Amino acid sequence: MIGMKLALLGGGGFRVPLVYGALLSDVHDRRVDEIALHDVDPGRLAAISHVLTQMAAQSPREVEPPRVVTTTDLDVALTGADFVFSAIRVGGLAGRTCDERVALDLGLLGQETTGPGGLAYGLRTVPVAREIARRVAAVAPGAFVIDFTNPAGLITQAMNAEIPGRVVGICDSPIALIRRVARALEVDPARVSADYVGLNHLGWLRGMRVDGVDLLPDLLARPDLVESFEEGKLFGAEWLQTIGAVPNEYLYYYDFTREAIASIRGGAQTRGEFLLDQQTDFYRAVEADPDSALATWRAAREHRDATYMKEAREEGEERDALDVAGGGYEGVALALMAAIARGERSTMILDVPGGTAVPGLPADAVVEVPCLVDASGVSPLATRPLTGRMLGLVQQVKYVETLVIEAALERDPRLAVEAFASHPLVDSVTTARALFDGYCARIPELGSLFRR
Repeated sequence: MIGMKLALLGGGGFRVPLVYGALLSDVHDRRVDEIALHDVDPGRLAAISHVLTQMAAQSPREVEPPRVVTTTDLDVALTGADFVFSAIRVGGLAGRTCDERVALDLGLLGQETTGPGGLAYGLRTVPVAREIARRVAAVAPGAFVIDFTNPAGLITQAMNAEIPGRVVGICDSPIALIRRVARALEVDPARVSADYVGLNHLGWLRGMRVDGVDLLPDLLARPDLVESFEEGKLFGAEWLQTIGAVPNEYLYYYDFTREAIASIRGGAQTRGEFLLDQQTDFYRAVEADPDSALATWRAAREHRDATYMKEAREEGEERDALDVAGGGYEGVALALMAAIARGERSTMILDVPGGTAVPGLPADAVVEVPCLVDASGVSPLATRPLTGRMLGLVQQVKYVETLVIEAALERDPRLAVEAFASHPLVDSVTTARALFDGYCARIPELGSLFRR
């Protein structure tokens, strides 16, 4: 066996067991045999370590489970790594609740990655992500970085400037969308060639070819089929027929902004507040009873998955069980590592510098498009040009993301305010200033970045 080391940053995070579970199922001769978990919180590391130990004990022993080491030293985690998986959360879930509430208090969308909350998250994360990229270059120069730190497209773009061509962002939303549409059409997702294009959490499925025939027009002509899967229920058949595409679920926040804000404000908690309470309870429970760590994690995960994007569903409407079980980012990460490390050529939707793949954007702009992945790396595939509102929205949001990166690196409050004011979900410069001041006041990592 030719083993590999995976460094997982944010190793005390709640979703780490999903990655480890995917690694446990890998029996290839070239596979990860060591996973280094890095986190700034030793208590969280210890809790997740208990979960992984119990997962390994319960897994079929076709091969030895990957060895798990934990550390709070970044360089120790990175040294010797073949792959680096970055899933950090600067400011923790407490920061996320502020991302949401500051915007909501001003009557705007409060969400983790979309709108002003995503910009606040990006501002405080960019400097940390750039430092991680510099450390990768210094102590693991051959490593390939897989970024799942949100907002994923923005952070991937910031890191690529330090280690060009060695950072790829991943997201499970596009592949989950394609699987759901394929299921509605009763075709095998493995046979599908998807025309998907956009930015992270801002993309559209514009075509779905099987044996050279685009089946998406047939789907859109059937309201019963459209409204049989998650995105069709969110947006409605009439809107999907109007735009001639199936949007990523996060476009709900742009297409139905008022409804999303009303639903979030009408709830007892924001998503961040729910997760903060849930995860606080989880880590405390594991500390009190380490022997039940895996069972405790599984119960919390089931509740977490079932309530995902609850604000976009009707009162009492449950998320489809097949949707919940449809796979996640850990599968995308494992497939990406396999394609690069083993030369298992694959086409995947990833977040990469677009070059000429998406006409109308700068060459270094990170976009979310189908890519060819093999032992030589990741190559974005050309897409049909975006037009109209789709092109305008992508250009505007990418401009904002670029401003966020510049503002964070230069610590320039004026650029930060310009970023907020330029976002399509922020309605005035005065409000942009209030957002920036509110975030700096409530989030220490942001206040210290801009010396406030």
